Amino acid sequence: MKRELGIARCGLACCLCSENVKCNGCSSDNCPGYIQCENRKCSIEKGLSGCYACKMDCKRGLLSKIKPYGFTSFIKRYGMQKLLNYLEENEKKGIVYHREGIIGDYDDFDDVERLIEFVMNGKR
Repeated sequence: MKRELGIARCGLACCLCSENVKCNGCSSDNCPGYIQCENRKCSIEKGLSGCYACKMDCKRGLLSKIKPYGFTSFIKRYGMQKLLNYLEENEKKGIVYHREGIIGDYDDFDDVERLIEFVMNGKR
């Protein structure tokens, strides 16, 4: 885990991403797709650090997917550091962020509450 990369504005875990080894996270200008990222644009326009700092409950852009939406919801409830701590613990338990391409164990949910529970206890 590259904890220093943290969590993207949309809630994706840059710290666990294995897709682009040259990327320095969402806040950098070398994140793939950063120019057209709807969540990045919106949070910058609103002066927010990310979607997790927004009072609106929206599912625009990447928030239409369970993992970023669930992680954003988690941060709104429990905070960024707690999410990072759980993700780090889960990685040590063998929970995989990217198993096939960009799909991993956190994508196997259709209910946000079940995903948040999985983040917190690492069990289905």
